[in-house]
Amino acid sequence: MAEVLEIKKEEKALILEAYEDMVASIKAEIDENDRKVMRESFELATWAHRYQRRKSGEPYILHPIAVAKICAEEIGLGATAIISALLHDVVEDTEVTLEQLKEKFGEKIARIVDGLTKLDSAYNVRSPQAENFKKVLSTLVEDVRVVLIKMADRLHNMRTLGAMPRHKQLKIAAETNFIYAPLAHRLGLYNLKTEYLDLCMKITDPENYHRIARKLQETRRERTAYIKEFIAPLREKLDEADIPCEIIGRPKSIYSIFKKIQNKKVSFEEIYDLFAVRIIVDVPPNKEKMVCWQAYSIVTDVHSPIPERLKDWITIPKSNGYESLHTTVVGPEGKFVEVQIRSMRMDEIAERGFAAHWKYKGVSDQQDVYERWLDSVREILENPNVDAVEFLGNFKSDNLFSEEVYVYTPMGDMKILPKGATALDFAFSIHTDLGYHCTALKVNKKLVPMGYKLKNGDQIHIITNKNQKPTEDWLNMVITGKAKNKIRSVMKERKRKEGELGKEALERKFSHLKIDFDTNIDVLVKFFDFSSRVDLYYEIAVGKLSVIDIMKNFKVEHNKLVVIEEEPKTPVKEETPEPEKRSRSKKVIGNPRLLINGEPADKYDYNLATCCNPVQGDQVFAYLTANAGLKIHRVSCPNATNIMANYGYRVMKAEWGATTEATFVADLVITGIDDGPGVIERLSHQISTQLGFNIRSLSISGEEGYFEANISILVMNTDQLKIAIRSLEGLRNVSTVRRIE
Repeated sequence: MAEVLEIKKEEKALILEAYEDMVASIKAEIDENDRKVMRESFELATWAHRYQRRKSGEPYILHPIAVAKICAEEIGLGATAIISALLHDVVEDTEVTLEQLKEKFGEKIARIVDGLTKLDSAYNVRSPQAENFKKVLSTLVEDVRVVLIKMADRLHNMRTLGAMPRHKQLKIAAETNFIYAPLAHRLGLYNLKTEYLDLCMKITDPENYHRIARKLQETRRERTAYIKEFIAPLREKLDEADIPCEIIGRPKSIYSIFKKIQNKKVSFEEIYDLFAVRIIVDVPPNKEKMVCWQAYSIVTDVHSPIPERLKDWITIPKSNGYESLHTTVVGPEGKFVEVQIRSMRMDEIAERGFAAHWKYKGVSDQQDVYERWLDSVREILENPNVDAVEFLGNFKSDNLFSEEVYVYTPMGDMKILPKGATALDFAFSIHTDLGYHCTALKVNKKLVPMGYKLKNGDQIHIITNKNQKPTEDWLNMVITGKAKNKIRSVMKERKRKEGELGKEALERKFSHLKIDFDTNIDVLVKFFDFSSRVDLYYEIAVGKLSVIDIMKNFKVEHNKLVVIEEEPKTPVKEETPEPEKRSRSKKVIGNPRLLINGEPADKYDYNLATCCNPVQGDQVFAYLTANAGLKIHRVSCPNATNIMANYGYRVMKAEWGATTEATFVADLVITGIDDGPGVIERLSHQISTQLGFNIRSLSISGEEGYFEANISILVMNTDQLKIAIRSLEGLRNVSTVRRIE
């Protein structure tokens, strides 16, 4: 909560300077009336936030001004969005009301600010974070500016997270990684997406972030000289061809470089395309495609191309509107360089995405990708009763995918689906009825299973039967939210019909007890932890639960059902902890010194999560599962982003205390050259004899001169683990050593 402290006189000049700097950064056209209303919104916000300060100690009003500047300068929004950004926190954090804003600034501003205002914390919901995300995302189809301002707000918060406690930094970074970075990608805001991911990595993995940043700084001069050498002959040839253009070179983002290191299992020094060269041609829209391909021809004449690395997003733009030609060529000294070729229009859309889209609407022959996308968002919003966490999952899988697959109908119409989508997903994407009644699918004229994963260029033919109906196992054959929603809807209706007998049985029992049905039925639903009445009725109808067993847990007092405290609950169903999929015993020997919310962890029932196997010294957090106590996860755990973004209210602060004699299991993957007998002996000798660590398990496979070993060792802390990794990396013919995430 902001500290109550009035703005000092000397700070007023700083605030005014920040406001004037923001106004000077506006790229959109604004008139005198806009300037007048903007000034009024600034003055109201300054007055409303006069007693508030940020955690850093600076006046709070500097935050809304900074958000407005991001909207103006980096996203390119106009006066309405800037005014809303200046006012975005006044309703949530001060005594100013929506009605007052509506009266002073009009309906449109008030509606945007309302969309940016968080739900009341007293609002009883399963996941407050997911509900607030749902509220913001639901505004997409009405006014996308709400989402764009929210993204600017999040960007400024990420840039200034240093003053926040560590556990709050982690939650905010997880939310950003989970929803804001993918949303920036979908809206074509490349710069925002890149900065989000870099800032998230700076918080969740500071060691690797600073290591790569340091190496980029160390190689900056050498890289700059190389780019100049690479560009010089290109500039000469492009000038000869009379192609007006700008050529720029810049390093890839820290996060992007780190992902390449992880995915390709190589070192920083072995990443061949640390930088990209961009050629931006300045030509009219009707000549863009021709000139871009002409520039590509010149690039591949000057530098040898790698054919399989050509990506043509000019002929078929990405689903977020991105247009560009990408290729990788071999430059001087045999180094690989990525080259991007695009027009000025394409570059502005690539940098500013949706905000630039309106400027060029109708200029290109391409279909309006944002209208198509917003139509898919409307489909998800059609079901108002869907759980917020489920809504967010559906929204993310259907609308925020970063990789896509291009497939075709029998008539040759192209459909874009998330990578990993199946033939059954395709059927539901064409029409709900086609999905419901789908009996078979042909891909490229050959019958395939419904769960067949689609590939680029596939042509799909759907075979239907009016008597066909979805079954529960169909949920395992689809990945898109639309398909899952429609299948669940059918399953729910089927459960409702089959559950009528269960409902009637309960109604008879309640009538016999002379108690009101509607008043008391939800007591049973809550007691047995069902998500709805329908689920309770269904369990009774199919015989999994009897009315007699149910009523053993209750007595009637004053015409109401009351739980009999002495009696244990009748077990009804097995609930899987969220979001972990399995549970094992602690992967630790001994009793580590662990603190949860500053207290000894011995007070709690906890286990170390098996999905990431924390070791003393790792950055960790505690997560309260639905029915398996506390789980201790690493901050870099594959499940961490989902947990903290959707279930942040269940996350607790965890940290290691004093070092103890406890040992932890750490899993490593080692790759290298298989030079015959002796590989296993070298690995085990290095770990057991040279380092003195115990080996828990070791498996190895080799093929065509390459080996991969999976080894589990017992260590006391991350320092010992780093020693083991460095030592193994130093062995002859070992290529990479990495810890399993």
